[in-house]
Amino acid sequence: MESNNTAEEWDLIIESKSSLFDLKLADLWSYRDLLLLFVKRDFVSFYKQTILGPLWFFIQPIFTTLVFVFVFGNLAGISTDGLPQFLFYLSGITAWNYFADCITKTSTVFKDNANIFGKVYFPRLILPMSIVLSNLVRFGVQLLLFFVMIAYFMFQGADIRFTYMVLLFPVLVLLMAFLGLGIGLIITALTTKYRDLSFLVAFGVQLLMYATTVIYPLSSAPEEYRTFIQLNPMTPIIETFRYAFLGSGEFSWASLGYAAVVTAVIFIVGLVIFNKTERSFVDTI
Repeated sequence: MESNNTAEEWDLIIESKSSLFDLKLADLWSYRDLLLLFVKRDFVSFYKQTILGPLWFFIQPIFTTLVFVFVFGNLAGISTDGLPQFLFYLSGITAWNYFADCITKTSTVFKDNANIFGKVYFPRLILPMSIVLSNLVRFGVQLLLFFVMIAYFMFQGADIRFTYMVLLFPVLVLLMAFLGLGIGLIITALTTKYRDLSFLVAFGVQLLMYATTVIYPLSSAPEEYRTFIQLNPMTPIIETFRYAFLGSGEFSWASLGYAAVVTAVIFIVGLVIFNKTERSFVDTI
């Protein structure tokens, strides 16, 4: 006769987290199907009522690059280190857009999805990760545009060359993703109590772009500001990106290592703060 005291086995046990560092990252893999559904949702909800649809992937960087060429290249006469102006600005915009989108869209995760969070359980980190992945697809499409323009200018005889640092491209993508995700997690946690921070995100990201080598090469930055610009972890990432694909830019292992350390610290801090806030944000959002 089977004992009535036999322990029941459950597929899933939902319990409160025991500590701030109990992040349950393994749950992300268990809910990978939900992650893909959220990625699909981001695309459908954003483009289903647009006339041009995914063509905006190309239109936005092209028009932004043309404006930069006119304003910073022609009117201001800022150096592009001998590179074609269009290609120089497009390289910076392509990398920066991915990083900036990860910040701005992650920074409103709690506010935008409060109705979902309050009704059903799933790992809350799924939604920020879905934003990073959906932006990665957009980044990939814009990267194709960047490669097409590289081929065009090389055909025109421009002095452009790939370097062995192309092998670091996956590392650069991961650094941009985790840096943007970490900052976004910190901001979205803070906005549950301080709503006005959400209004400063777009403005702050725009200001940060001017402190990064998107519209000017590091070599042309004034000496008194160069150290400040190099402290921005996105600067060595973009400089390495240009050096890898265009053969122009300032690369050093020390600078890239610094960017990696800062990214790791910000991402871990963001995870911990997000983990702490998700316990009670429904009561304050």
